[in-house]
Order: sequence, then C-alpha cells, then structure tokens
Amino acid sequence: MQNDFFTNLGKKQYNVTVTMSPCRAPIFDRTGKQYLAMNKDCYSAFIIPNQIDSKETLIPFLDRYFPHTIQKLEQNKNKHFMFIKRKLTDDQIQLIEQHNLGDLHLLKEPNRFYPLESTAPVVGITDIDNNGLFGIELQCNAILSGKPTIFSLEKDARSGRFHFKKETKIKGQEGEPITLTLDSDLQFLVTGELQAAIKKYGAKEGSIIIMDPKNGDILSMVNCPYFDPNNTQYRASEASKNKIVTECYELGSVIKVFAAIAALEEHVVTPDEQIDCKGKKTASIDGRKVNTVKPHGLLSFSQIVEKSNNIGIAIVAKRVNQKLYDHYKKIGFSQKTGIDFPGEQTGVINHPKNWSKQSVISLSYGYEISCTLLQIATAFCMIARNGIPVRPKLILSPCNRKEEKYKKIYSDKTIDAIKQMLENTTLHGTAKRAKIKGYKVMCKTGTANLLIDGSYSPDHNIFTCAGIIEKGNYQRVIVAFLKEIDKKNLYSETVVVPLFEKITEKTLIHDKVI
Repeated sequence: MQNDFFTNLGKKQYNVTVTMSPCRAPIFDRTGKQYLAMNKDCYSAFIIPNQIDSKETLIPFLDRYFPHTIQKLEQNKNKHFMFIKRKLTDDQIQLIEQHNLGDLHLLKEPNRFYPLESTAPVVGITDIDNNGLFGIELQCNAILSGKPTIFSLEKDARSGRFHFKKETKIKGQEGEPITLTLDSDLQFLVTGELQAAIKKYGAKEGSIIIMDPKNGDILSMVNCPYFDPNNTQYRASEASKNKIVTECYELGSVIKVFAAIAALEEHVVTPDEQIDCKGKKTASIDGRKVNTVKPHGLLSFSQIVEKSNNIGIAIVAKRVNQKLYDHYKKIGFSQKTGIDFPGEQTGVINHPKNWSKQSVISLSYGYEISCTLLQIATAFCMIARNGIPVRPKLILSPCNRKEEKYKKIYSDKTIDAIKQMLENTTLHGTAKRAKIKGYKVMCKTGTANLLIDGSYSPDHNIFTCAGIIEKGNYQRVIVAFLKEIDKKNLYSETVVVPLFEKITEKTLIHDKVI
C-alpha cells in the first residue's frame, strides 16, 4: 500500500547528491616549467554544531582563540557543519592539535600558492573558495577551475556510509593550465632593478614592461610596490593593481614621438627643416605661452625631437592641426589594446570639438592626452615593426584567438626617419645615458607634472623612458616608469634613463644576446 509515497520517502532519506570540484589548474610562465600559481594543501578547522559532546571545554577554547565564532555558533547551533577558521596558520594548527578537542576537527583543503610574488598584480589571486578575484585568475577562472562532477549516491540507513550504487549525473571537466608569456627569470631580474631605483630616489611607485615586438609577447610586467599574494589576510589595495594596464597618465614628452610621426606622414615638415625655437625657455605661439627646459635657436626637426624642445614641436604640431587627433587614434591611443586582462583602461584624447587655442600645443608634448604604459609599449612595437601594429599578448596558451594580420599604417620613409631621431636621442640627446656599445638603442624620455586638485603641480612628477633595442634580428621594447620621487628639479634623463639602461643590460644578458 502507498507504494509511490514510501518509495519517494526512501529516496529522500537514502539518496544523496554530491558535487565534486576538480583541483584548480596551475599557471605557468612561458617555459611551461616555472609555476606562477599552483595548489598547496592547507587546513581548516570546523565543528558539527548539533553534535557537540563537550561544550564545557570547546566554548572556553573558542572564546579565547577564535572569539568571533561564539555568536556564529549560537546562530547555527542546529546546523550539521560550521567552519571555525579556514586556511589556518602553522601556529593555529599546532594550537588545535595540542588541545586535542574531540569536537574540533581539521579538514584538508586545496589552496593557491604563488612562488613569484612580483607577478601578483598580473596573475591575481583567488578567494577562500578558490575562485579568481582579479588578474589572470579572474580572466581565466572558468578555464582554470574546470567543471564539477555531480554524483548520485545511496547510503546505508544505519551507518550513513555510502556503499550502494554511485551514478554520475553530470560529468565534470578538469581545469586547463594557463601558460603566460612572462619569463619568470627576467621578471625576477627586472624587479630587483626597479626596487633599487625606487629606493634610491624615494619614488612612490614604478613600473617596467618588456615586449617582443615581433609577436606582441609581454616578457616582463612589473609594478612596485606589489603585495604578498600568499598572505591570507589580503585586503584590496593599490598594490594589487596592474597599473601598466589599468592606470592612465599624461606622460609628457614621450608623446612627441607620435606628434613627429604625424607631422612626417602629413608631409608638413622634413627631418632636416630648420625651425626657429626662439632661443629662450618661454615663447609665445599664437598668443599662448610655451615653456621648454633648455633654450635653443634654430634646430632641425630631428634635433627638436632629439633635444625634446617643446617650442619647436608645438610650432610643427600647429601645421598638423586637427589631424594630430586622427593620428593619435590611428596609433591606438584612447582605445583598448585588446590584451586579455580585466580592467584595461583606454585613456583619453581631447577631441577637436573641445579644443582651446592651447590644445594642439599641449597635445604635441603629452598633455590633454592620457594613456597607459601598455599603450606606449604597443605603439613603440609598431615603430619597431616598421609601421605594422601588433596586439599585446599575455596568455600564450590556451590561445583562443586567430592569428591576426595587421596592415602597415605608416610609410617606410616616416618610420625610418623616426627611428633615426630616436637613435640620435640616445646618442646625443636626452636619453644618451641609455646607449649600450654594440647595440642599436632608440629611446625617448618624458617628464610630466601630475594634476593635483585641478592644477599641474611642479612638485609631483612622473618620469618615463620608452625605447627599442636592436641587434640583428633581435628586438625588444622596454618602457621604464617612476612616479613622484622625493628629490626636486630632476628630469627623466637623470632619473629613469639610467634605470632603462640597467633593465636593458639585464635583458640582453638574460637573452644571451652577444
């Protein structure tokens, strides 16, 4: 009698659905051998609230060592399971084992471990349940975590042990490892040099990016200061941001390179044309005051870039006029690079419809345009590739994108001229401390004031050096950046160019380029 009723009742009592998640897959550097993220077992403490045998010993222990759990226990006293603390420290494990409380149990759980701390803003971290919070861990969360398997089990009514049939309802999938383009050895070397420069100048922060322009691979991406990804007490902070991708800056004279490209491509100037730079530090251009670091008289356009003269570049930019905006867009500013990384910023170029008389002047030497360091590195890759753009790449495999073919956007004549200007800047101009015997180094520096409370502050600066290193078929693009140093009245040529040179040397030694 009532067969269906008792059959369904029995199923509810004896049938159990169990979900089992696969271990999170690791993240490797470009060699496929060095771990950037891996699994390491940790221990968590738990109790069974509705089956506590010795409250007289458990409650005082919790009240003394885990006081936050007392109220939680009162609210969950009829529950079958309650965590006391997850991801216990070694001292906490030892404490629990020493007290040997029958009601307090240890549970082994998988936990993420990150061997190379300087990659933390790039790789990211997971939460307590091993779900990605930011960085590659978030970007590739579904790939790394896989899919859980769902089982249907029948248990014995007396012992509660599962020993009857086990049926797979939904078959899961193992997580797939991610291989990044980063080189962990190079990352380590670069981090040491950046930290030394930050300490030497008392800088608030700094960044380095190294790219292979042939394919867009990002070989090193360092932001300092960074945080300890293995600290289980992590809280969101500025140090967790990958600022190379997520922060925009008005970078100053580095942008002169792209103003020069626009002028050359529009045929409004030639490299040898002599421009009157007024012979003073401050000059009026169409009623607007323009300041430059050192006074110069007649300079060729090449020398204007080489010596980073603001007055000269502004005069030429006026000839380009609104087309300057078009060229900046064409190069890739104010739009995403397409890198596989969450939180990428686009930056901003002041649109011609919003221009004042000052705008085209400011845009010629790096104001009224904000961009990321990744955009600058990608733009220099375009120069290294003789006018052919490339998409920056951080994930080597699995790669779900098709091989992209880019069309040449600038003529050989323009690119050859700009390369010569950049080489002259390294040999004779503002980046001469970056030259390395036996290698072709093409650099441009930039020193810019930061906008503080609506005004540009001469006491708050950013310093940038971006360049290309070549020898034979070997090429690298490097961007070095320091922000807000303690000492005053300094420029990129004395602050960040020496850092660029040290990073270049370390890179060449690492890559065994002779």
